[in-house]
Amino acid sequence: MKMVIKRYLVLIFFQFLLFNMMSQNNFDSNIDLLKKGDFETIIDGKKVSLFRLKNDFGLIAEISNYGGRVLSLWLPDREGNFSDVVHGPASIHDAMDEKYQYFGAIIGRYANRVQNAQFILEGNTYNITRNNGENHLHGGVKGFNNVVWDVIAYGGGKLELSYFSKDGEEGFPGNLKVLVTYELTNDNELKISYSAVTDRPTVVNLTHHSFFNLAGAGEGTIYDHELQINASSFTPIDENGIPSGLMQEVKNTPFDFSKKHRIGDRIDLDNEQLAYGNGFDHNYIINKDIGETAYAASVFEPSTGRIMEVYTNEPGIQFYSGNFLDGTVKGKKGILYQKRSAFCLETQHYPNSPNEINFPSTALLPGETYSSICIYRFLTD
Repeated sequence: MKMVIKRYLVLIFFQFLLFNMMSQNNFDSNIDLLKKGDFETIIDGKKVSLFRLKNDFGLIAEISNYGGRVLSLWLPDREGNFSDVVHGPASIHDAMDEKYQYFGAIIGRYANRVQNAQFILEGNTYNITRNNGENHLHGGVKGFNNVVWDVIAYGGGKLELSYFSKDGEEGFPGNLKVLVTYELTNDNELKISYSAVTDRPTVVNLTHHSFFNLAGAGEGTIYDHELQINASSFTPIDENGIPSGLMQEVKNTPFDFSKKHRIGDRIDLDNEQLAYGNGFDHNYIINKDIGETAYAASVFEPSTGRIMEVYTNEPGIQFYSGNFLDGTVKGKKGILYQKRSAFCLETQHYPNSPNEINFPSTALLPGETYSSICIYRFLTD
């Protein structure tokens, strides 16, 4: 209870500070928004545009309906200076490049990996796209990140997108109707709500894949960021990133972020799991009841005072430390995105759940509604 009260008071102070900055007309003096023309085109006969969400305290998110990408996210530091804190492409043409395919996007129909790109559901075997060696990753060759979403509603700090995934798309069964809503609230939250229905039994696992650096996009590595994950265990992986099916305690391992810890301290230790992921790239089992929306993780960047908290109703969260960024991807303002210059916190069901009976089920049946929520809350200290 004391922790909840403290967070509430910090949030109120943060909003008061931003309100004063607004009244002085200097709250957005260093915000450099993207050019809408750079993100407008026609793909597969559908119009692609750039949409801006802004709350009363000056926070701004710029989003494309191509893959539902969050292209920029402007947040203040403890001094009131705004920075864009997500990696992203400089134009829609860059966004269509394979190198950018997951940056800031909606991931589905199945986020993360499925072993051997195959699963059995209600006695039927389904072979889905192999796009990660012998395995399936993030929805396949043309997952939800690479399609144009229909804009259902836009305004009042919200953007509502829909997509109809046809039966057999990337090998998945069932016509799936998906609705995703982005909302930038006056509680300084970027709230992402997902829902889906199907006409045949299928599997669904949706997530969001922004690459964050709370010091500012391109401002060095994320080693000094301090991370806490509300998890006592994680799902260890093999050399291909596939969970073993076990649930391992984080205690006495490099994966223990149960208390706030600097990301860079243990990332290069001699550890088999770190070697398999080339750093952190693992699913954590959140300490909460199944279906409950609760605190999952937080990140603190000490030089700016920026804090990001994550809340979700999903049972897991994937922590990825940008291990495969290599300085060859050029983003906004010509910045080259170096190794471990960003992190991802992806709320999700566990990887390979369709093939692991002891993992929470990702099956969706006709008459049911898939519902998922991810909240990124922003504060300063």
